[in-house]
Amino acid sequence: MKAPAPIGIIEGYYGEPWSWAARAEQVSFLQPHGLQFYMYAPKADAFLRKRWREPHPDDQAQSIADFAAHCRRSGVRFGVGLSPFELYRDFNAQAQADLGAKLKHLESLGIEELGILFDDMRGDLPGLAETQIRIVHWIAERTSVKRLIMCGTYYSDDPNLDSAFGIRPPGYLQDIGAGLAPEIGIFWTGEEVCSREYSTAHLARVGDALRRKPVLWDNYPVNDGPRMSPYLFIRSVTGRPASIRPHLEAHAVNPALQPVLSRIPFLSLVESYAQGDDYQYLQAFNRASAAVLGPDIAARVQRHLVLLNDWGLDNLGDTATALRARYAAYDHPGAREIVDWLDGRWRMTRDMMTHG
Repeated sequence: MKAPAPIGIIEGYYGEPWSWAARAEQVSFLQPHGLQFYMYAPKADAFLRKRWREPHPDDQAQSIADFAAHCRRSGVRFGVGLSPFELYRDFNAQAQADLGAKLKHLESLGIEELGILFDDMRGDLPGLAETQIRIVHWIAERTSVKRLIMCGTYYSDDPNLDSAFGIRPPGYLQDIGAGLAPEIGIFWTGEEVCSREYSTAHLARVGDALRRKPVLWDNYPVNDGPRMSPYLFIRSVTGRPASIRPHLEAHAVNPALQPVLSRIPFLSLVESYAQGDDYQYLQAFNRASAAVLGPDIAARVQRHLVLLNDWGLDNLGDTATALRARYAAYDHPGAREIVDWLDGRWRMTRDMMTHG
C-alpha cells in the first residue's frame, strides 16, 4: 500500500524572509510531528526569481547548503523553488545556457527536490502550456533531483489570476496534464488562491484534468500582502479533512511570516489527518498552541484568539498597547513574534510585493 501523501512546507510567501536559524529550528521542531519535506522559495529571494540567471552570492549559497545538510540529517527532503521569470517568452540558446548553469549551481548546494514555478507571471500568451512543458522536460533531462514539481501560471480556479495575469488560455490545465511527463508533480492551490476548504470532489476533478494527483500548495496560514499581513492566522485548520489526503500527491503548507506561530496550524493539520472524523478544531488549537508556546502563553493566546486572528491590527485600538505589555513580559520567541506583529514589523504594502 502506498504511503499517505507527505506533509511539508513551501516557503512561498512575499515579504520579510525567515532567518536561516529560524528555518533550522522549524525543521527540528516539526520533523518529529510529521514534517517530511521543505521547499525554500521565498519571493524575496531575487536569485530565485528576476535575478535567477545569477548564482547566489557565496554567503547565501553557503547558508542554503548548510540548511540542506541540516534537513538531510533530520530526515527531511530539501528542495528549492526556482521561478525563471518569463523564461517561456523566449527559451533561446542563451536562456538554455543560463538555465543549465543555474541547475548545476542549485544541485551543488544539496537539493533533493526542485520546483519550477511559473506563478505570478503573465500568462495570456499563445502556446503557453506547450512552452512551459518543453522547458520543464528540458530541465528533467538535465537534473538529478529526486523530485521535480511544476507550478503553472494558472494554479487555481480563482478568476483573480485571470484579472492579474491575463485570461488563461482555453484548456490550459488539461493541456498541462496531457503533455507533462507523468512522473513530474504539479502544484495546485485549490478553488481559490487562498482556499477556505478542499473537497474530494474538487480534487478528484483536478486530478482527472492533470492526469495525476495534485501537489497541494495550501495558502494557509500565509499572511503576506497588504490585506492579510495585519492578521495573525493562527487558528487550527478547517476544511482540510482526512478524506482529501488520498487525492493528493503531497500537501505543502505555505506558512505565515511568523515562523514560530506558523507551527500551530501545521500541528493542527497533522491532527486533522490523523483523527479524521474525530477531529475537533478548537481542541486541536488548544493542544497545538500549548505544544508550541507552553501552557502559560498558550492560555493567554487562547483567550486572545479573536483579537489576534480576526480583528487585525487596524481594529485593535488601545487594546494593542495592553496586548503588547502582556506578551512583552514573556521570554519566548512566539511571544516576541506577537510583540513584533503589534509593532507593525510585518505590515506589508503593495510595493513590497514587487521585489524579486
